[in-house]
Amino acid sequence: MGTSEAPLAIGLDIGGTSTRAVVIDGAGCRLGTGRSEGANVTSHALSKALDAVSAALDAALETVDPADVRAAVIASAGDNHFVQPEIASMLAARWEAAGLTCGYRVVADAVGAFVAGTPEPDGTLVLSGTGAITARFADRSPAQIVDGHGWLLGDLGSGFWIGREAVRVTLASLDLGAVPGPLGQAVVQTLAGLAEFTPSRAVANDIVLAVHARPPVALSALAPLVTANAGIDPAADRILADAADHLLAAVGVVRAAGEATPIVLAGSLLTGDTPLAALVRDGLSERWPDAVIGVALDGAAGAAWLAARSLDPDGAARLHEALFGAPTTP
Repeated sequence: MGTSEAPLAIGLDIGGTSTRAVVIDGAGCRLGTGRSEGANVTSHALSKALDAVSAALDAALETVDPADVRAAVIASAGDNHFVQPEIASMLAARWEAAGLTCGYRVVADAVGAFVAGTPEPDGTLVLSGTGAITARFADRSPAQIVDGHGWLLGDLGSGFWIGREAVRVTLASLDLGAVPGPLGQAVVQTLAGLAEFTPSRAVANDIVLAVHARPPVALSALAPLVTANAGIDPAADRILADAADHLLAAVGVVRAAGEATPIVLAGSLLTGDTPLAALVRDGLSERWPDAVIGVALDGAAGAAWLAARSLDPDGAARLHEALFGAPTTP
């Protein structure tokens, strides 16, 4: 039996790197939070993904009665997997095991990110984290999507893509028998453990073996090497410029010239103080000067806000400001 005077809402943000959950009340107070490993079933084993969901739920519900949670939204990368009958049944079992009795709605992680960055129903989302996706939103639903096709087929301009390009640039230098620049040296040290080395096929083979020994998504962990060498190594600058070009080109596909609806930046590479974020913001401001550019820092809270809207639609605007503050252009 619940003890809260007002119903609560819970949101989950399931990504390739982490899974986060947050419980909120109608005033926008965060009553419980949880964080665990990534649970995107596109890039993680199903059992491991479900374990991560359970861990995040259990942590977020430690300080509240699960029976008081009356609405839920799960925002997930690879959301189409979680609605497949077999996986949906397994997820429902984990949900019940956490003590939750309310139903839940599964949406794309892009939805959680978009609503975390703006209370407006229409606009554009540009996301670059482990993966990358750009979308035009109408009534808080994706009306047109570019990329988000995963590490093997797309995610241009993402952390994975940037990390892979760093390895490719390094291997190209080694194939020429040349010592790579600062970026390549950092890649060799990170992957092969060599602080000093002579360019050789053996070093290149060590790098290739190290990459293939890990899940492909692990290449995203090399993206910080590229950002750290921006302005130091021309190779890093080229990779970041190309990444920005990919993301801006995607925006141009989904967004009309002169459009003034908000633009939301999401993903660690665009929400932090990174060289890629600066390049993308500059490009967006130049092409869409009238647009407010918001930042989505908490997709789990965005999902929780969506859930709470179903309980109190009239208070949605007030709740959004309480959770995220007034939208401003960074």
